[in-house]
Amino acid sequence: MSAEDKQVMARTGVPGLDDILSGGLSKGHVFLLEGSPGTGKTTIALRFLLAGGEDGDKGLYITLSETERELRESAASHGWTIGESVEVFELVPPEVALDSDREQSLLYSSDLELGEATRTIFEAFERVRPARVVLDSLSEIRLLAQSSLRYRRQILSLKHYFAQQGATVLLLDDLTSESMDKTVHSVAHGVIKLEELAPAYGAERRRLRVMKYRGRAFRGGYHDFTIRNGGVSVFPRLVAAEHRTGFTRTRMTSDIAELDALLGGGIEQGSSTLILGPAGTGKSTFTFQFISAAIARGEKAAMFIFDEELGLLFDRTKAMGFDFQAMQKEGLLHIEQVDAAELSPGEFAHRVRQRVDEGGMKTVLIDSLNGYQASMPEENALVLHIHELLQYLNRRGATTFLTVAQHGLVGDMKAPVDITYLADTVILLRYFEALGTVRRAVSVIKKRAGFHEDTIREYRIAENGLTLGQPIRGFQGVLRGVPTLIEQANAGVANTTTD
Repeated sequence: MSAEDKQVMARTGVPGLDDILSGGLSKGHVFLLEGSPGTGKTTIALRFLLAGGEDGDKGLYITLSETERELRESAASHGWTIGESVEVFELVPPEVALDSDREQSLLYSSDLELGEATRTIFEAFERVRPARVVLDSLSEIRLLAQSSLRYRRQILSLKHYFAQQGATVLLLDDLTSESMDKTVHSVAHGVIKLEELAPAYGAERRRLRVMKYRGRAFRGGYHDFTIRNGGVSVFPRLVAAEHRTGFTRTRMTSDIAELDALLGGGIEQGSSTLILGPAGTGKSTFTFQFISAAIARGEKAAMFIFDEELGLLFDRTKAMGFDFQAMQKEGLLHIEQVDAAELSPGEFAHRVRQRVDEGGMKTVLIDSLNGYQASMPEENALVLHIHELLQYLNRRGATTFLTVAQHGLVGDMKAPVDITYLADTVILLRYFEALGTVRRAVSVIKKRAGFHEDTIREYRIAENGLTLGQPIRGFQGVLRGVPTLIEQANAGVANTTTD
């Protein structure tokens, strides 16, 4: 944030949220933060006031629903301490609310109580003279007002008072009212809505959207966020067009001559490669070959594994000559096992960006998109997520490998999600039966960046890794899984594979 922005913007202190808001909240205005209970309103509000304290702003938290003790305990759960820069003011002391001799209290609405509540808020402000204010929550004010007209007048009264004082105000609304009153939406300078989604399986998903922000550009759409120890973290929706960088395109080889020949010399840097095939054909093994070759050249790589336990992965790949555990210890490889049930697509994209932007990783593997799909069953939105992620990686000069397991073993097969049109290179793996033996074949069916062989090569996966043979001749229908011998002279296919 520039020095000029710091003078006119009040940062929220929430990672990612200030980016969405183009710096934070405009000083001297009233903002609405709404969401059902448990979506993180109080946590964001506390962080807003604590961030103000870090910037030299006095803060006032006016609570009508929670006690000061509850707020301090909530802050402590995130490792925060509410110090002298933030004052907590309970509008109704607990002993008054529980006094059976008082028939009039904030629990029983009346004109007198609404006026008293407003006067008490103003008195607390005059005493503290804060630059930032949080009012929690509007539900109690709405109950006191009883009607939409009185409620609107009360909100306007609060807005004009705080505007005259130059304070930045955050109003919290837990949306517990039966009527969806949009009064504050029209009055507030900006509106942020928090939502919580409950998938059929896995952890809850939270997202937010800036519904309104007068006079300020902001990042629209939904943005995933999490609440963990340490507070709220927001993951701004990825816009690939904002991340274009200049780089010199080079060709990435696999260190297997036959595979590189099939690919017309290798894979271009800053492109995406999709490897399709049924289960067990060795899709991951092909990507491991490129990862290992990149690291051998002195580059860094990142692997995001959805489908396999890392201990098993380390053991089986080491037997094939890929010592990924040693590469990880040397800092050349970042390998992460992703739990699709616990991770939102927005957070996953954020983790990938961290590896590329901060870790300098130029080769990225996502294994597999089947697991990624499990984290987000809405297929149309999934394709959009993948599109932006691939475009971002391409523009950052990173080479991306993705795998997709197709349904079936031989014959007609379908993929759970079709992104072949998004990938720059598509490699197809197939089982086929010939002369009583199950074999494997590989072919490149698409490559945007130049020439590639239009042949089909047989390959084997053994203890010494991946080997490819010469192009298969004399058979037709290999990719369908049941080839037909068309040249008696080539009755055997053993000579098509390098042993």
